[in-house]
Amino acid sequence: MDTASRPTGELTYRDATAADTEALVALIESAYRGDSSRRGWTTEADILEGQRTDPRGVLEVIEAPGSRLLAVERDGELVACCQLEHRGEAAYFGMFAVLPGAQGGGLGRRVITEAERVARETWGVREMHMTVITVREELIAWYERRGYRRTGKLFPFPYGDERFGIPQRDDLAFELLVKPLAG
Repeated sequence: MDTASRPTGELTYRDATAADTEALVALIESAYRGDSSRRGWTTEADILEGQRTDPRGVLEVIEAPGSRLLAVERDGELVACCQLEHRGEAAYFGMFAVLPGAQGGGLGRRVITEAERVARETWGVREMHMTVITVREELIAWYERRGYRRTGKLFPFPYGDERFGIPQRDDLAFELLVKPLAG
């Protein structure tokens, strides 16, 4: 059992830096793509092949104005991350990844709760927004249990742009999920 799957140490949250880029790419890829992602329940390996992100994409999130990429560590090991982007009255939540061996034990719930607090306190936003691939019903249900609601507002999947993966089916789209944040 790796140290990430044992909830022994305290979690620390910090803003990622450029020096974290390679480790963050590895974490995100491990949570969503390839055989390593099958250890957790958030895998997209059956619907998308190729990469989930790349160093350029991660660095853009780290360096963009009004954006933060939270790195979450336990005992000095990177175990999770998420993107927060200020968008007026809302914050966008994305690039969420939890190390596959650490999934299923409440870590993701703790990270999203902290991300909501940070967005509310940092930017004074009233809502958190995210987009999820519509065929990811189990993941959408997990977010609904955390207070997010489906809006029915769909966005096309970027077919042909391999920076986001190579689709294994032709019915992919993103749906906007929204959660009001209490003051």
